[in-house]
Amino acid sequence: MVKLIGGLVGANRVKAIFNWTLNIVFSVMIAFLTFSIIIGMVRMFMTVGDLFVQRELASDFQRIISDVLTLFILIELSRSLVEYFNSARLRMTFIVDAAIVFVLREVMIQLFEHQISPVDIYAMSALLLVLTALRIGSIMVYQRGIKADTEGGG
Repeated sequence: MVKLIGGLVGANRVKAIFNWTLNIVFSVMIAFLTFSIIIGMVRMFMTVGDLFVQRELASDFQRIISDVLTLFILIELSRSLVEYFNSARLRMTFIVDAAIVFVLREVMIQLFEHQISPVDIYAMSALLLVLTALRIGSIMVYQRGIKADTEGGG
């Protein structure tokens, strides 16, 4: 019996150390993402300044669109990390949203540059279809979980 209690205390201590380490790692990741978003915003404003100086607008517009969509991806990933801090689990919707924005970013950039083949369009369309189905499914599972929690708790 004493061995069992000692083992549980040791296991709880290991779990506490693991959770503490995980919180530190996620805090550093959130700080890094926040810093990256700030740097991205500054670079984007510098690109807007280039629009006034240079005559070639197409490449600057492409860069601005690419930067904005990249920032959306970073924001979605940071939202996912913040949600992990709040509920101690990752929400699939934020991760899938980031993936969808990433694929759309690639499609838009390649279309704008006229460098996308029909096969690539079909492949990315299929990937978007799968990601959309995954997102709809994750929303349905999440809502079912909320419904089960409210019915079980009340």
